[in-house]
Amino acid sequence: MISMLAAGLNGGACAQDLFGAPPPNASSGDSANAPADTSPANPPAASAPSAPVLPGSPTAVVKPFYEHVGLELDPAERKNFIDPAKTVLDKSDALRKSGQGECLDPNMALDNANYDKRAIDKSLKTIEAVNGDEAKVVVAFVVEGNAHRLEWKLKKVDGGWKISDLLSVTGEWALSQYQCE
Repeated sequence: MISMLAAGLNGGACAQDLFGAPPPNASSGDSANAPADTSPANPPAASAPSAPVLPGSPTAVVKPFYEHVGLELDPAERKNFIDPAKTVLDKSDALRKSGQGECLDPNMALDNANYDKRAIDKSLKTIEAVNGDEAKVVVAFVVEGNAHRLEWKLKKVDGGWKISDLLSVTGEWALSQYQCE
């Protein structure tokens, strides 16, 4: 069974706000599945209040990466990661320490966008899906007029959620695909 929870890290969100209006269901003709009419004559309803971010939830693990830019590159935060993400981050640390340069962008959690705290705080939305010992947290935000969407994959390890990968839906990259050697 999959449970879903929509939560805004800073403000309200609902799944439709995060993912946009659903596509028209042209094949079924079922008006219950048709997108809402949001024309100027019929504006969208206000977003429902978001569910709180529960301590220990997958969203609670992801939230700090939007409060402290570059946190994913901090070796002290490696406790929040498991393979394959942990191996890539460890190899990136080794490369940096060797003086051979950087492998990863310090704004990975921001989809490599410029850090604009005000824009991110204003637009940041999340949705969480849990399926047993696996979870995904999708994060969406807008910076400089460009929409960004990332997917954090997590697994439950010893009762706590750990990040196994970070994928950019908009930039089409995955942390696990980096070769930091």
